[in-house]
Amino acid sequence: MGFLSGSLACTRFNVVSIPEEPNFEAAAFRLIQPGSSITESSGFVPFEIDEPYDWGAQRYAFRVRMDKINVDSTLVKERLRELIKSELDRGERLGPKKKKKLKELAEDEIMARSAPRSKVIEGIIDGPILYIGSTSKTHLGTVLTLLQKVGIEVEYKTPWLEKGWEEEESDLVDLKEPGQSLHGSRFLKELLNAADFMVEPEKGSVKLATHSNAKVTLTGEVLGELDHYLEEGAEMLAAKMIYGELAFSFDALAYRLNGLKLQSVKGDHWTETLDERMEYLKGMWEVLDEQFEKLMVQNAPGGVAAEPQPVGGAS
Repeated sequence: MGFLSGSLACTRFNVVSIPEEPNFEAAAFRLIQPGSSITESSGFVPFEIDEPYDWGAQRYAFRVRMDKINVDSTLVKERLRELIKSELDRGERLGPKKKKKLKELAEDEIMARSAPRSKVIEGIIDGPILYIGSTSKTHLGTVLTLLQKVGIEVEYKTPWLEKGWEEEESDLVDLKEPGQSLHGSRFLKELLNAADFMVEPEKGSVKLATHSNAKVTLTGEVLGELDHYLEEGAEMLAAKMIYGELAFSFDALAYRLNGLKLQSVKGDHWTETLDERMEYLKGMWEVLDEQFEKLMVQNAPGGVAAEPQPVGGAS
């Protein structure tokens, strides 16, 4: 699952500044050592083992590994009971401070025996644009923090941010994440009527914000119910869409893709596979950006069409 194979998630960013030769090793991943009090570790690893981070002019491929040790509270309680029993069997008195120390000892012992859980997020810098293979706020935040450590600054890439559109107010939708906007919700609604686009008709999934202050998720054959909610003024938050033969979920508020099923590719080298898959991905983004220009710019805030903004390369 990711940029090389399977379906993928994707969030885009504009690269604001980047060193001539970014040193990803300056924030490389480090293993959590046995007996360490550290419970979390994250850092860069090469896209493929022993491969360089650069894979062309102004092109970089990396992965961010995130390890976390979750201490099982049930095991801690069980070990604490054993430690308390051992103390009592020796005739020791147990006051609050002693119990606290025993609990800390139990936590340390369980943590030392617990293996970390790993998560890997992929990232591609292709000229002026960064593509991150995730839509998770937490994972995106971790990746962006690591990029800052190696001198790479980015901004969320959405049409409304690039055009400088002011945000509209809504009683239905709370915008909680960077880059989110009601313009995305309105765009998704317009996209329903665009040629070659449609909501997944049989195994659909649509998220809406309604006037009853409820968030509603429609699944299955959604078209009839979706029309009903839209007629009542509901805002579309996300939907599983079909474009031609491609299926994907579109997070409208944040302008992100999820579950995009791209054509399988098998190159002689991983960079060939990545290059071809990236062309498919960028092609999908170009289609969405073009549709935004077509459907939304003519209805820009204030009734004035916003001029398309140059992005300095392929989007």
